[in-house]
Amino acid sequence: MRPQPTSRMCFVCGRENPAGLHLRFYEDPDDQQVRAEFVLPETCQGYPGIAHGGIIAAILDETAGRAVMLHTTYETFMATVSLTVRYRRPTPVGVPLIAIGWVEQIGGVGAKVRGQIRLADGTVTAEGEALLAAAPDEFRTRWEAERPYWKVEDSLPTVRIPDSD
Repeated sequence: MRPQPTSRMCFVCGRENPAGLHLRFYEDPDDQQVRAEFVLPETCQGYPGIAHGGIIAAILDETAGRAVMLHTTYETFMATVSLTVRYRRPTPVGVPLIAIGWVEQIGGVGAKVRGQIRLADGTVTAEGEALLAAAPDEFRTRWEAERPYWKVEDSLPTVRIPDSD
């Protein structure tokens, strides 16, 4: 699988964000999906031992945007217009998880994308459906300063556990 670029300060994928999740996404061209393997630390919990729903939504949102990159360039950014999350069962912290995303429909100025958070055994803990549209011009202007940091960083591990100290 081919790694996708990461940014500098994104909460989900940012390499240099000290409070971030540091997820690294990979493309699976055979299945037309993106995937990220990760472990959420205790600092991401809502209830004891269970990931906060907002963290799960953020991961599904990022997964949607990355799935679109399978069908565009890495610099054709879209913004989430709506995100519906279904929490199927509690998502635990401290265990291996997988985020998977795929495009259901793309065309014109938008895309419909789906994604899931799964346990290592394939059990779905949460799923999301997102509608994305072309990013506004203001975003593109701000993006220019970040462009040099948008790259594949080979030194990052596939699974990273952020420090919880």
